[in-house]
Amino acid sequence: MANIVKAHPKLYVMDNGRMRMDKNWMIAMHNPATASNPNAPAEFVEFPIYTVLIDHPEGKILFDTSCNPNSMGPEGRWAETTQQQFPWTATEECYLHNRLEQLKVRPEDITYVVASHLHLDHAGCLEMFTNATIIVHEDEWNGTLQSYARHQKEGAYIWADIDAWIKNRLQWRPVKRTEDNLPLAAGIKVLNFGSGHAWGMLGLHVEMPETGGIILASDAVYTAESYGPPVKPPGIIYDSLGYRNAVEKIRRIAEKTGSQVWFGHDSEQFRQFRKSTEGYYE
Repeated sequence: MANIVKAHPKLYVMDNGRMRMDKNWMIAMHNPATASNPNAPAEFVEFPIYTVLIDHPEGKILFDTSCNPNSMGPEGRWAETTQQQFPWTATEECYLHNRLEQLKVRPEDITYVVASHLHLDHAGCLEMFTNATIIVHEDEWNGTLQSYARHQKEGAYIWADIDAWIKNRLQWRPVKRTEDNLPLAAGIKVLNFGSGHAWGMLGLHVEMPETGGIILASDAVYTAESYGPPVKPPGIIYDSLGYRNAVEKIRRIAEKTGSQVWFGHDSEQFRQFRKSTEGYYE
């Protein structure tokens, strides 16, 4: 009987800089004013931006693409109001193409890009991956294209980024509302979280031979505080009921499969990750 060789992927966590914003965007009404404290202060918090590369025998899979290097500054792609509300800071080594180069990976080597959603800090470099299949929720894809058609220049969907995707003729694979647990490679499935934080959210469930199960939740769950219980929804939200349903779905999958949940922007969790400059997960 022939030996069955198990897939032995390597998973890299790439540090793509830091963003800041009012914590109310992350945890809605986290510090509400009261009669005894009528001027409760807002808090401007910093959090990590990161992407994940899975080097799998069946192909290289990238989860999210960070911010575009040309986002900030007077000539930046982001509107001035967006730059003020969500400033992104990153050294050049943090730019996605440089992080990939450190791993001797070229954009054209990527087989799949899973776009958790199409906000500015998750889809900013999609234009680089012209050889890849870009996997995105159909509702997110449709809504984003409508924002482009309406020439919306402010907010979380960046007109110039979308313009670059169209001009570079990316190869899209929209995930329908009814689709879930889509196998990408041995031990890797695309999870459909539906609407919540954005029009349509996707995640990945990755089974690693040594590390075990990992759920890449992205902004379906910003932080451990968001996860709870109780679930604490963000201020940036499209569907509040959908958000709670997604979090509870992630909790069920994590408990059933014994998986870790990797949040979208948790500073403490990110600090503990093994970064791509230090090694990888197996």
